Amino acid sequence: MQKNWAGSGSAGLTFKAHLFRIMRRLCFLLLILVAPAVRAQQKLPVSMVPALASPMRTYALRLRPGDDLRQQLLAFTEQHQIRAGAMVTCVGSLTTATLRLANQAGPTVYKGYFEIVSLVGTLAVGGSHLHLAVADSTGRTIGGHLLDGNIIYTTAELVVGVLEELDFRRETDPVSTYKELVVYPLAKPAAPAGKTKPKAQK
Repeated sequence: MQKNWAGSGSAGLTFKAHLFRIMRRLCFLLLILVAPAVRAQQKLPVSMVPALASPMRTYALRLRPGDDLRQQLLAFTEQHQIRAGAMVTCVGSLTTATLRLANQAGPTVYKGYFEIVSLVGTLAVGGSHLHLAVADSTGRTIGGHLLDGNIIYTTAELVVGVLEELDFRRETDPVSTYKELVVYPLAKPAAPAGKTKPKAQK
């Protein structure tokens, strides 16, 4: 004989109450599973960061054994009066790597033979900010702020980009308290006083 679970009386009520609790728990579990996906699909408001565009002129150069990588880059920046520059690429090797590691006050010096695997950052007569990563003979890689004392072993092949219509400046950030990058449009030189644009002939 088949048992009637939905029959009348207290047994039927107990079954309905039990079924209601199961359904409520299932709904709760479904809500937990679905809620993260729903939140991920919602577009959170993002404050737009202002950005300026500029055409870019590039320079290619090579440093030779014994050159100091940072000193040569800063001298190049001064020589060409670069207002807004960026490292495009760099490959080469070092016999000494001098870096300021993350959240450290002073330099850390490494002696040996190192391959330059990355050199990134910005260049400007108003202040440059460069990071270097190098790998040793075991492939161990370390990186940090580029300091004086990175001595070229065989070569350093560099491409530097200059953003011709921008001006990189360093101003104190109220949150970090450090001098951080602020990008300005490059001011165009004023026309000489007393000279007027010639009128077009009819």
